[in-house]
Order: sequence, then structure tokens, then C-alpha cells
Amino acid sequence: MALRTVEQYRDSLRDGRAVYFRGERVRDVNNHPVIGLAVEHASIDYRMAEDPHFRGLALVNDGAGEYSRYFQIPRNAGDLLARKDLIAAATREGATLVVLIKEIGTDALFALEVVGARMAAAGIAKYQERIRAFHRYCRDNDLAVAVAQTDAKGDRALGPAAQNHPDYYVRIVEERPDGIVVRGAKVHTSVSTNANEIIVLPTRAMKADDRAYAVAFAVPANAPGLKMIASPHGSSPKDPFEHPISARHKMMETLTVFDDVFVPNERIFLQGEVDYAGAIALTFVRFHRFTAVSYKLPLLELMAGGGHAISEANGTLRAGHVRDKLTQLAAYHTTVRGLIEHAASSCTIEEGVAIPNTLLTNVAKYHFAHNYHQAVQIVQDLAGGLLVTAPAAEDLASEATRDYVMRYLGGGAGYDAERRLRLLNLIGDLTASDFGGYQEVLAVHAEGGLEAEKLQAYREYDFKSVADYARRLAGV
Repeated sequence: MALRTVEQYRDSLRDGRAVYFRGERVRDVNNHPVIGLAVEHASIDYRMAEDPHFRGLALVNDGAGEYSRYFQIPRNAGDLLARKDLIAAATREGATLVVLIKEIGTDALFALEVVGARMAAAGIAKYQERIRAFHRYCRDNDLAVAVAQTDAKGDRALGPAAQNHPDYYVRIVEERPDGIVVRGAKVHTSVSTNANEIIVLPTRAMKADDRAYAVAFAVPANAPGLKMIASPHGSSPKDPFEHPISARHKMMETLTVFDDVFVPNERIFLQGEVDYAGAIALTFVRFHRFTAVSYKLPLLELMAGGGHAISEANGTLRAGHVRDKLTQLAAYHTTVRGLIEHAASSCTIEEGVAIPNTLLTNVAKYHFAHNYHQAVQIVQDLAGGLLVTAPAAEDLASEATRDYVMRYLGGGAGYDAERRLRLLNLIGDLTASDFGGYQEVLAVHAEGGLEAEKLQAYREYDFKSVADYARRLAGV
């Protein structure tokens, strides 16, 4: 077992993987002008493990030795709270953008651990040790692990086997004595371009005729036949002064194609057992939405902090309506944080694994997503129109224009034009840029959409008890 350095992580990505950006094959993701930013961003995880300030949070040392805390199977509320703190700390280091190269992969490993134990108890024993062996392999080699779950889906009104062509969902096309061959594609696969392993999970419950689609497995990122087509969103060159977050931080998503990829038996975690496809999908979400809310906390901190700072810079901090808006941002952040901490504290233990309270996790995620656009509106209102009309970085550098910028764009006490513009550019990058649009779409769709969160909350809430209480008081 050995923790990897940043350079060892980077070197591991030079493995011949098939990554495409705007139609061109990427020969080395480290050196690509866009994907290279994502590699640098992902390196935060390995830097934190080496940093004395973070080492106690980032690592654990138990009977298995010293390894990244992400790989620690949570056994109690304390483990979940420590995981939440690590995710939030890494996201703060990422300037509100989650790192995700271990968070999402271990969410999947925990879900597989729980469902694998259930399957073993039901007499399907072959998967449990495979799952545990793969977990150990990822942990002991300090790997970056992505998850491919969301299928292309085609006609959403139809199930996997009823589609007008068979590859809208990833499926088994051949079964061999030593493994399977899979075909299809997954969408929205985050951090895949710079991960070492890809875990593939079902995206939904399956019926009997969907047997070929009830499959879970893991493959290395350079597996023959695996192709990653990277999204170009937010890939235009950016000046660090004008875009202080997105010029330095990037996360890639891909259309992940399985073009007859062979998977050996030891890496197969579900093969046709349709009754467990939905259980894997749902259990993964129970962990991953907890991760999602944990990494939203620094984003909400910045919304409140940026709103306060720019109000001070604008000289409006004493205005009653400004304080009202800042209170709304503070309440928003505090509510989401309180919900997710309570979700950890009121966890359930299933198959020896601590699972965050599902109702509270989904309510926290829904509250975040439902209110995010309103928070953006508040911060933009506090900042003012200079978010999109301010001069450029070059205007501050030019002898012909700098004096005018500095003379006319100063603000409240202690804020000259440059300091004020830096704050405005930070808020603009967060709320009024392609990165801001990316964050707004993530708020709605990442880790499951609004309706999925509402449905899960409805299922988990104890309506029977409260309805019985209402009937009793009504004398019914």
C-alpha cells in the first residue's frame, strides 16, 4: 500500500486511454489546454494528503494501514461527518468546484458493499468478495475512480429492452467463461478523462426482459473499446483576473462509449440479476446525494460571503433591504448544512455500513437545488450591473485606460477600483459566466433532478403516523 504523489497520479494518466475533444484524439490529458486544467484540479486530492494542515482529515490509519479517508467504509455517524468535512475542505481548495475523483467512486463502492452483502445473504455469493477485492485494490493503490451510471435512455417512456435500438442502455452482448462483453454508452460521466478506473452501475430498476441490461462492473480507463468523448462546455480560454475560479479549476464530463468492451469475471458485480439493479442504483444515490450536499456547502459559503463583501465594497451594507438579502443567503447556507449534518448524525446501519438518513439527505439536496437560482439572483442584485459591463483585465494594465478605471470605479471605504473589480469578477465568474451557467445546471440535474429528490422524500416520510395523528384529533 502506498499513497501516491501528484506526479505519480499524473503519470498514471499516460496510459493510452481513448479520449476525444472536439473530434480529435487527446494523446496526453496532462498537456491538453482544457483537460489539463481538470487534471490540475483533481490533483488537489493528492496535495491535501501531503499537506500537514489537511493530513489528519484526508487520511486514516487503521488495521489496513494508512490510506485516503475517502476509501474508509463509514461505520457510524462520526465517519460520515468526517467524510462530509473532507469533501467540503477539498471543494473549498477547489474554489467551490468539487474534486470528485474519489468521492463518487467510493459512493459506488459503498453501495456495492451493501447490496453485495444482501445478495450473499440471499444465496448469490460470488459478487461480495469481488466487490471487496476491487475496493481494496482501489484503496491500496490510491486510485482515482469515476462512476458511469446514467444511460443515454433514448425514449424515456420505454424501458431498456423496449427501445427502438438496443444500445440506449449499456448491455451485455456476449457471455464467456472468463467474462462478458458490453456495449452501449453512459452520459454525464464526471472526471472520467482523468480517472484510473470507471465503475459502471445500473441507472434504474429492471424487468425480466431487461436481463442483458442488469449489469455492474469496473474497467480501467484505458480498456480496449472504451472511448470518452469530452464535453467542450466552458472550454474557452479565460483570464485569471476576469475568471478567478474557472481559469484555474475545471471538471470534465464525457459521453462514455463501451464499444464491445471485455470485462473479466473478477470485475463483474452484477450479471443479469434484474431484481438487484434498482437496489444498486438507489443505494448509490443514498450515498452520492450526501456527497452532493457536502460539496455544495463551500458554494453556499461563497454566495453569502461574496454578497456581504460586495455590499461592503459598494457602500450598501447598512441598507435594510441589503441586510435582508444577506440574511436569506445565511439562512439558506445554514439550513442546508444543518440538514446534512443531521442526516449523518441520524444515519442507519445496514450490512455494517452507515448510510446517511435518506429523507434528510433528499430534503437537503432538494432545498439546495430549489433555492439556488434565487440565491444567484440575490447575489447578482447585491453586486450590480458591473458584473457584465466592467472593463477588462487589459484596461487595468494599459497606460491609456488604467487611470480612468481606477478613478471612476472605486467603491466603499478601503475599496479602490482594482479590489472592487476583483470581487465583482469573482461573483461574475460564479453567477454570470459559462461556469455560472454550469453551476446552475448542476444545481438542477446533478445527482438526480428535483423530481427524483421529491419522490424519494415522499417515499421516506412517515405519512402514516402524521395522518393517524390528524384523524385522531379530528375524531375520525
